[in-house]
Amino acid sequence: MKIYTIGFTKKPAKKFFDMLRTSGAETLLDIRLNNVSQLAGFAKRDDLKYFLGEICGMAYVHRPDLAPTQPMLDDYKKKRTDWATYEEKFLELMELRDISHGLPQKLLSNSVLLCSEDTPHHCHRRLVAEYLALRWEGVTVEHLV
Repeated sequence: MKIYTIGFTKKPAKKFFDMLRTSGAETLLDIRLNNVSQLAGFAKRDDLKYFLGEICGMAYVHRPDLAPTQPMLDDYKKKRTDWATYEEKFLELMELRDISHGLPQKLLSNSVLLCSEDTPHHCHRRLVAEYLALRWEGVTVEHLV
């Protein structure tokens, strides 16, 4: 099973959709807490769903259960906590939510996890993908950057 990840920030729409199309993935899982912000541009929920179908032939699924809580996100974005603390708290949240058992593996197979960060290094999409790769057999992760 392959899980892809991608962020839309700092990517023009052409590059973003070309990367998705050439990946061969079938479904995009939007794991953002807030997917309707005007700051998201072409990646706002309804626009993204339309573009994915028209340009990539991909399905769109929103999974906020794979996102951090708002207080957790606010603490990190407003620099009240560092990345190591955020990562630790987010991993605990995934354990608490029991995502490795509650999330259908079929949904993640050949799917792309979407978040806003331009690279996966300090983004929860990487944490989700790596978390599942450690708990499910035969999972590989590829970050589309």
